[in-house]
Amino acid sequence: MKIALFTNEFPPNIYGGAGVHIDFLSQELAKLAQVEVRCFGDQNVDTDSMQVRGINSSLIKMVDDANPHIKMFHNLSRNVEMSQATPEADVIHCHTWYTHLAGIMTRELLQSPLILTTHSLETHRPWKVEQLGNGYFLSRWIENSAYNAADGIIAVSQQMKEDVIEAYGVNPEKVTVIHNGIDPEFYIPTFDNDLLLEYGIDPNIAFVLFVGRITRQKGISQLIAAAKYFNKDCQIVLCAGAPDTKEIAEETEALIADLKKEREGVILISEMLPREKIKVLYSHARVFACPSLYEPFGIINLEAMACETAVVGSHVGGIPEIIVEGESGYLIPLESVSRTDFNPLNPEAFQKAFAAKTNILLEDESLATQMGKAGRERVLKIFSWESIAKTTYDYYQKVIDGFVKEKA
Repeated sequence: MKIALFTNEFPPNIYGGAGVHIDFLSQELAKLAQVEVRCFGDQNVDTDSMQVRGINSSLIKMVDDANPHIKMFHNLSRNVEMSQATPEADVIHCHTWYTHLAGIMTRELLQSPLILTTHSLETHRPWKVEQLGNGYFLSRWIENSAYNAADGIIAVSQQMKEDVIEAYGVNPEKVTVIHNGIDPEFYIPTFDNDLLLEYGIDPNIAFVLFVGRITRQKGISQLIAAAKYFNKDCQIVLCAGAPDTKEIAEETEALIADLKKEREGVILISEMLPREKIKVLYSHARVFACPSLYEPFGIINLEAMACETAVVGSHVGGIPEIIVEGESGYLIPLESVSRTDFNPLNPEAFQKAFAAKTNILLEDESLATQMGKAGRERVLKIFSWESIAKTTYDYYQKVIDGFVKEKA
């Protein structure tokens, strides 16, 4: 089987969960079949079973390149180049709307089945109009077209399966659930006090850790507000970078500055650290905080759990399929979220509840340790990439067989 994987993100250009997913999935699939990766960038890698080719836009760079419409045209240009760079494949597997147009074109050109992995849905992320301008409406159209053209759909959680069926009216029989995973041999408890000191973190004081992009969906503004209610003797480490827009970056910086006026121990690491450093932060943290307002799966929770860290997360999307309430952490109820400003309809209640559960773990180190160990056991049992890749490969074969039968 020759598998064509289309993705925006691929090492070394990874900034979100979809990129982590495709990194590990491709490595494991390459043990089972020939993998052809087409991604945004300038990568050029060949191994016995995997070929990686980065794709750049062929459009002439324009003076008004900061205009989001122009950015969309460059994305579309990459899709054309991506399809051209894929002369053969038995199955095409796309990740995120950035490559969906390439998937549709390649499906028709090669007469091979198209599979999409549902990492998120544009229709559920209206705040992206801040980032893409009216290009957001084009991205939604592309995504809708792809889901209706796809021969198979992989949802990373049961909630995402329900969401994609509702959003785009796809046949439920076309959607299967295959969870995200992590490499439990890499994400293990790893300690390095010198790394903490490098970023101004006191190794002797418990800290709450946030890791994520500065974007509406990750709920960082809610966490900053909740931190007002955290125990005064803890540290709050915000490892937050890759803002969606300049405006949201400035807004977040202002909120953090205000928090620092109210309490000590607030540390901002304004960059996306390499995973070698992130796993050290996970391991030292007393609590990992995931206050997401929209989270199709939440792979960062798995990473923290694998490093034996208790997690407090929003009861939203795929997170309840990861965290077991009261065993590996706590789930915080999240009432409906406003689609206009993307905030909880009752933000103060959410913030206080988040802080209350976080404080339990800050005050009880033995409970936090117990939950952390239970979390790693759950990761080892359910979320390894080896088993996920095998399940994905078997699904490819099922979709290919159905496609061939339908064409006969």
